[in-house]
Amino acid sequence: MASNNRRVLLVLVSITVAVILLAAFASLRGNDVPIRAAHAVRENVAATITTNGKIEPLDNFEAHAPAPATVKRVLVQQGDYVKAGQLLVQLDDAEARAQAEKALAQLRAAEADLKAVKGGGTHEEVLTNESELVKARGDFENAKRNYDALQGLLKSGAASPGEVEQAQARMKAAQAQVSLLEQKQHSRFSAPEVTKVVAQEQQARSAYDATQDLLHHLNVRAPRSGMVYSLPVRAGNYINAGDLLVQVADLSQVQVRAFVDEPEIGRLAPSEPVTVTWDALPGRAWKGSLTRVPTTITVRGTRSVGEITCTISNADMKLLPNVNVTVSVITAMHDNVLTVPREAIRQDDGQRYVFEVVNGVLHRRNVTTALSSATRIEVSDGLNDNALVALASMSAHGLKNGMGVRVVQQ
Repeated sequence: MASNNRRVLLVLVSITVAVILLAAFASLRGNDVPIRAAHAVRENVAATITTNGKIEPLDNFEAHAPAPATVKRVLVQQGDYVKAGQLLVQLDDAEARAQAEKALAQLRAAEADLKAVKGGGTHEEVLTNESELVKARGDFENAKRNYDALQGLLKSGAASPGEVEQAQARMKAAQAQVSLLEQKQHSRFSAPEVTKVVAQEQQARSAYDATQDLLHHLNVRAPRSGMVYSLPVRAGNYINAGDLLVQVADLSQVQVRAFVDEPEIGRLAPSEPVTVTWDALPGRAWKGSLTRVPTTITVRGTRSVGEITCTISNADMKLLPNVNVTVSVITAMHDNVLTVPREAIRQDDGQRYVFEVVNGVLHRRNVTTALSSATRIEVSDGLNDNALVALASMSAHGLKNGMGVRVVQQ
């Protein structure tokens, strides 16, 4: 009986000691600072510059109304894929055709005037002049024979000197008439008259060419294959000169225009990889490359920025012109490197360090960092793979070297 009592007493004492030890341990652990922590892991890390941009077509065609007119026909719809030379929009050309006919008539008249000037006159005037020239040459030959005959008679005394002088005067007058008609045949018009007629012909031709150009632009055709992405007119609309009619582009590749803050411009280089995202299609990303880096700095609002352009592959043509997108330029990339979350890195007098959690105690580890992304930083020295590093305290206590902690969130 006494032996049984001793055994019961021994069990009770053991239980009491265990309870006291557990309470003491729990009390000690209750003083540990709760923290968030994460493991150092190996992964690919990329340094990026992120900004906003706008989509633009690479090879855009847009047609504007050449003159006030009414839209006669619209042969395509927005979103249609069209071929080179395909008729897209027709404007009413009745007035333009009337102007073209009038201009053609004026051109033909001016060409006739120019031909007359260069040919010595109209066809009738040329024939008349030739007829008069034939008669004048005959009169000259007759006058010359008469003069020669009288000179012979003068030697024999059969003619007087006065008769010879009169014959000579008639011969010279006939010769002068021949010279005048020959001159009219080759250079009837003066230089100023010729210049005036030439200018009138050029003016008439320019007016006619303008009407033909107008007629051409009243029928809008696609100069190359592409998608009709903007079509602001409908049949029957009245439009003013300069109004936009249609826009066509090959959207399988697009351009993004964006602006980068001045301190980050030095990290940019042509052909760097680019990723584009659009809030309207979450989860989607489009790839491309940087095609132009800034060559000057401009002020936009409160920012000093440089302009960049990127070429983006858009095979499914989901990216539309003029939409706003997020642009991420990858300026550097390291593969399979040790990284920790950015908030794990601390700095003291220029020295970067982390708090490694070892057996519930913080240990300061000085580290060397390299590349960083938006959320991760590469640790190139000072930390082992899979090390558990403190991120932030979950209480009012700041983190210190040697502090006891318990991890409540990873």
